[in-house]
Amino acid sequence: MSNILEKFIKNKDFLICIDSDGCEIDTMDIKHIKCFGPCMITEWNLEKWRKTILDSWNEVNLYTLTRGINRFKGLAVALTEINDKYIKIEGLDEFLKWTEETLELSNESLEAELEKTNNICIKRALEWSKAVNKSIDLLSDDEKCPFEGVKEAIIAAKKIADIAIVSSANEKAVLDEWSHNGLLENVDIVLTQNIGSKAYCISKLIEKGYDRTKVLMVGDALGDLKAAESNEVLYYPIMVKKEKDSWERFTKEALEKFIGDLYIGEYQEKVINEFRLNLSK
Repeated sequence: MSNILEKFIKNKDFLICIDSDGCEIDTMDIKHIKCFGPCMITEWNLEKWRKTILDSWNEVNLYTLTRGINRFKGLAVALTEINDKYIKIEGLDEFLKWTEETLELSNESLEAELEKTNNICIKRALEWSKAVNKSIDLLSDDEKCPFEGVKEAIIAAKKIADIAIVSSANEKAVLDEWSHNGLLENVDIVLTQNIGSKAYCISKLIEKGYDRTKVLMVGDALGDLKAAESNEVLYYPIMVKKEKDSWERFTKEALEKFIGDLYIGEYQEKVINEFRLNLSK
């Protein structure tokens, strides 16, 4: 278990875990459109097929049920399609194998794999990931703002619950964005991709003594829902293109149901059905 998890102490009966990109901070679209996709085009010299490849990248990572997929899983999907349709990707099988078998989908884990295999696709994937991080760092603060209603929602939630950021994004980016927007002061623990998967992070938080019926994951992607379900905790969706309304509903309606033991069952089923339908359009 990481040091940050070892030090964390449960203070309240309720725990609310919140994803960052595309859920709390309005950065998901811009990071994929300006950073993730274009950096892949550059790293693998794919300019010839730029538009169709980027359209496909955005569809997979932003606008369908795979929204929020880990960056390396998303890259695996993209490179497989590119290999099948456009140009052979050297060393692809070894990279795909790593994405399926590694316990940690991070730069650090990929670096360790590169030392073992010296595989060209793994090397390029690492260079791509580092380039993405640099590109994200260059985005202006004005391009990394919270959705409307977020700050009020966190302040309201903090009164009744411990607050954890549970994100698969890069740790530095999450800390910078939440700090810059004055949100970090209402957060008790920050768990990002270097700690482990969202499901793993939630499971370790539960070990601090929370009742599963008093733990809520707030997210915008199917992966967030699956992380909640695998730990048998509750889930509240922030719906893509309806983020302001989702946060308003959280503060005015969902939070009260959560602490009143009225969330599980009919209400949760309703919001999850709406969430799935929204991503399936």
